Amino acid sequence: MQEMQYRHDRTGEPVSILGFGCMRFARKGPRIDLEETERQILRAIELGVNYFDTAYIYPGSEDALGRILEKNGVRDKVRIATKLPQYLIKGAGAIDRYFEEQLQRLRTDHVDFYLMHMLTDIAAWEKLVALGIEDWIARKKESGQIGQIGFSFHGNTAMFKQVLAAYDWDFCQIQYNYLDETSQAGREGLHAAAERNIPVIIMEPLRGGTLATRLPSGAARAIADDAHGWTPAELALRWLWDQPQVTCVLSGMNSIEMLEENCRVASSCEAGSFGREELALVADVRERILAATKVGCTGCRYCQPCPVGIDIPALFSAWNMMATDGKAHARHVYLQTVGLQRDPAFASACVRCGTCESHCPQHIPIREKIQEADRALRPLPDRIAGAVGRWWALR
Repeated sequence: MQEMQYRHDRTGEPVSILGFGCMRFARKGPRIDLEETERQILRAIELGVNYFDTAYIYPGSEDALGRILEKNGVRDKVRIATKLPQYLIKGAGAIDRYFEEQLQRLRTDHVDFYLMHMLTDIAAWEKLVALGIEDWIARKKESGQIGQIGFSFHGNTAMFKQVLAAYDWDFCQIQYNYLDETSQAGREGLHAAAERNIPVIIMEPLRGGTLATRLPSGAARAIADDAHGWTPAELALRWLWDQPQVTCVLSGMNSIEMLEENCRVASSCEAGSFGREELALVADVRERILAATKVGCTGCRYCQPCPVGIDIPALFSAWNMMATDGKAHARHVYLQTVGLQRDPAFASACVRCGTCESHCPQHIPIREKIQEADRALRPLPDRIAGAVGRWWALR
């Protein structure tokens, strides 16, 4: 395998073009599988990955990363990125409380890259400014507790540019992939950051796995028939790394096989290598996906927990599965994962509180879409089968 490639942060230090996204660590039941995660993290470091991205609200993620790095004495080999949950901040004192808790979880005395998590508009940043965040950042950078400051963004292009111009950021993080080229920050936002010499970290490069394993049959066939011999994931990653404005691409790798494959691709990519044929392939695949996709959910689970228990990502996943696996299979999966629960919370239980929509990075009209999904996934025969199945299991 060739060596990992690196681009640079704002200070000129190397950042691996492949970053380890820690939101989807391997799990054993409801908990993170520490043994398997340790194996993957150490292998990633061995292969040259030096950027590890976590957040306060990723359950168990900061603690797991901190434990593993401390146990193996490799903290100085990696650069940790984590995020302030700005949406939970009610007063100035809370900023320090969250940050100190994060240092304890991560078992470190400093964070290399610290982000304002999930800004969606300029108002969220202005609220922090009113609480003294700029002076706080200056103190933390002067003390060495924070290396570089940035923000992660879910909003439209115009608002991204406003946030970008509102402070002297060291870096930023955006959702970007070939389906989101003109949505969210988009290519226009990527270039706006580059013009300010602000490195850009990419999240959701595979749209929560959709661009890797859940493609409509026509899109998957177009990639399989292409002469390059790339996998769907490889096409999506190469499209990103072809752009020199992209500094680092985060991947939620939760198997050694996935890690090694992504590192292989990262070691062989070159910016500017896509020509007319490669771009035409991406355009063809994009068109086929958009024609088949029901809803643009990435499975990030920011909408959870629902106050009445509706598993919105599971519902949307099964609905989208109709395009890739057929109606019968998608309905069967939904029946198994949701319909046979003791007290299933179907979309009909929605009280339309809107909490989910206020948290959704994709700005999906969830209250409307869950009703459409429910109608598609639970025709009368499936409703009867679910009721009989629950009765049989609970009698």
